[in-house]
Amino acid sequence: MKYARLTKEQFEELHKEFINFLATQSITGDEWEEIKTNKPEVAEQELDVFSDLVWEGVLSKVEYVEHISPQQMHLFHFNKKYMHVIAVKLKNDIDITTNEGFDWLRGNLMDDNVEFLQAKKDYSEDKNADKFKLIHQGGAITKGELYNYLNKLIN
Repeated sequence: MKYARLTKEQFEELHKEFINFLATQSITGDEWEEIKTNKPEVAEQELDVFSDLVWEGVLSKVEYVEHISPQQMHLFHFNKKYMHVIAVKLKNDIDITTNEGFDWLRGNLMDDNVEFLQAKKDYSEDKNADKFKLIHQGGAITKGELYNYLNKLIN
């Protein structure tokens, strides 16, 4: 498995897509029940292959990922050739994961306690694996509003 198996809830949401996936392999509903009962290792493999296909589809469309912790914020934008990150570091004890802390940051972006850094990094051989790693480490897929706002502000 390249990424991670979907959760039970995700499989339930993608029930129709999973049925279509099985159908592309000429597996009927009855055959699937038989595979689950008599060949659980094959059923596990099918679940893993489907999970990877879903992840590939999702990751290929991801353009922005945010990772916010109490004192830092990392905002990633995935260009065609490289990823660009804007990092915001706080030098005080404000927690930007709270509403109050985030409001403070919004109102004090030019404060001496706020430091901006940015960097560019080339992808490894697998761009989607790079994205997945960031998400797996706690990043959230976004539409990039915060990244674009800060990018305009500091560039």
